[in-house]
Amino acid sequence: MNSLAPAIRVCDLVKRYPGRPPVEAVRGLSLEVRRGECFGLLGPNGAGKTTTIEILEGLLPPTSGSVEVLGLRWETDERQLREQIGVSLQETRLSEKLTVGETIRLFRSFYAAGIDPTEALEMVGLAAKTQARVGSISGGERQRLAVATAIVGWPELLFLDEPTTGLDPHSRRQIWDLVERCRACGHTVLLTTHFMDEAERLCDRLAIVDAGQIIAAGTPAELITAFGVADLDDVFLKLAGRRLTDTDWTDKDKHDKHAPHDNQTKATNAMPRERSP
Repeated sequence: MNSLAPAIRVCDLVKRYPGRPPVEAVRGLSLEVRRGECFGLLGPNGAGKTTTIEILEGLLPPTSGSVEVLGLRWETDERQLREQIGVSLQETRLSEKLTVGETIRLFRSFYAAGIDPTEALEMVGLAAKTQARVGSISGGERQRLAVATAIVGWPELLFLDEPTTGLDPHSRRQIWDLVERCRACGHTVLLTTHFMDEAERLCDRLAIVDAGQIIAAGTPAELITAFGVADLDDVFLKLAGRRLTDTDWTDKDKHDKHAPHDNQTKATNAMPRERSP
């Protein structure tokens, strides 16, 4: 692994879905994420964020363009990459018959190294739920468990796709603390979010995505200053003519609207392959 390479390097990424006419969910997107930073992808539903992040996670093939993750490529280095990344999807489906403790221990077994499963649960506030079956815990607790499964391998690169959606304020702050701890330990985090306060607090740099392209990038302070506005939501208003938090975006579709999704399959594919004895 090339330790001098950026955590993520993307050049002219295109994802096209067949149709009449074909639809480009991602249209020539390029970005670079530095090691040790929290990088945010912001944009409305259907902007291409989830398609982009799932290509970076090795869950979708690009139509064209180049993608390097930790100096490696999915085409040739999948096994090595699976050991170095953690993935929390927007809707990770976990077996409802397993307990919380069994689930986190299962995910820990997929990695050669990592943290103690109990510590992972403590970091997301679920230590008291170890014996509870996944099917019996709340939606917010399942969301936090999904984040715990992403961090239990203590990955060099952590993908968090809308990790705090649906969480109460206390649980959101726990996830924020977790992201800040990962970054303080030198790990890289790629975060997608709809919450402007979350982006301003956590992201060292960010890119605003609309219609499959990056329309602005920089630190939160740089973007706010450049557009002479009060916050990131106002930045998006300047760029796209409406606020990112407006309710008339296609909120009923949490995924990129043209992409077929099977999150249970993708959650399985995101795991490292079973290791040989």
